[in-house]
Amino acid sequence: MKKSKKLFQYDNVGILFVLPAFVYMLVFVGYPIVKNVILSFQDVTMRTLTAASKPFAGLENYTAIFHDAVFWKSLTNTVLFTIACLVVQFIIGFALAMFFSKSFKFSKPVRGLLMMPWMIPITVTALMFKFIFGTDVGILNYILQSLGLIKDNIEWLTSTNTAMFAIICANVWIGIPFNMILISTGLTTIPKELYESASIDGANKLQTFSRITVPLLRPTIESVLILGFIYTFKVFDLVYVMTSGGPVNSTHMLSTYSYKLSFEMFKYSKGSAVANVLLVILLIVGVFYLRATKEDD
Repeated sequence: MKKSKKLFQYDNVGILFVLPAFVYMLVFVGYPIVKNVILSFQDVTMRTLTAASKPFAGLENYTAIFHDAVFWKSLTNTVLFTIACLVVQFIIGFALAMFFSKSFKFSKPVRGLLMMPWMIPITVTALMFKFIFGTDVGILNYILQSLGLIKDNIEWLTSTNTAMFAIICANVWIGIPFNMILISTGLTTIPKELYESASIDGANKLQTFSRITVPLLRPTIESVLILGFIYTFKVFDLVYVMTSGGPVNSTHMLSTYSYKLSFEMFKYSKGSAVANVLLVILLIVGVFYLRATKEDD
């Protein structure tokens, strides 16, 4: 009886430790999400923003955005941007993780330096790449002209053909350290005895990589890709600082288009509807991630 009483007391102490975080999430995450969902079913504009009772619109906002060409362009951009960034940063991050898994001089300091792009605030990175890809004073144009590769400046951020490429490069630069460090952590969990046994059995490096490294890294790879998808799919500040969704909506993401509808066009309900579409997609991916990790456990 005393044992169960103590256990109950310990459980209560655990709840008290979790309670502040729960209240914080409830107030600063839960309430805005609920409020945003309600807003998407109303007709709230600059005219009705301060009204005591907001007009009910039902599914009109969702119907409107699903018939909006810019919404579909934003959704397509978001998907393409996410896939391109995930593929490139995962390949480079995986290669760097494999490289730095070897023990050599200065490996730890160099690996620490490679974490810098991930630790720098995204707005600072966006401003830096905006300067790199600038048309008149851009570093990239200067280098390409110095090498004789181009004659005239390329309008990287103001052309519909190159603007997406520029923001993908910026996001890949941020995401490579994230992929590298997680995969490096996964590599440390693989027993070295397996590699020694494979070497004794005559396995070459390719066979060792394909039959030992990749299978044992599968949970880590799944986590890296799904978490990377979530972080990349909801990108906002990088795109907003570099292009603001332009030129001609060519780099609009769901997040930036939602912002434009809400705070530039003052169509708050339509902006909320776009944000809710983004939320639903991320919730589906999040549930898939939780189920995948549960199956691995």
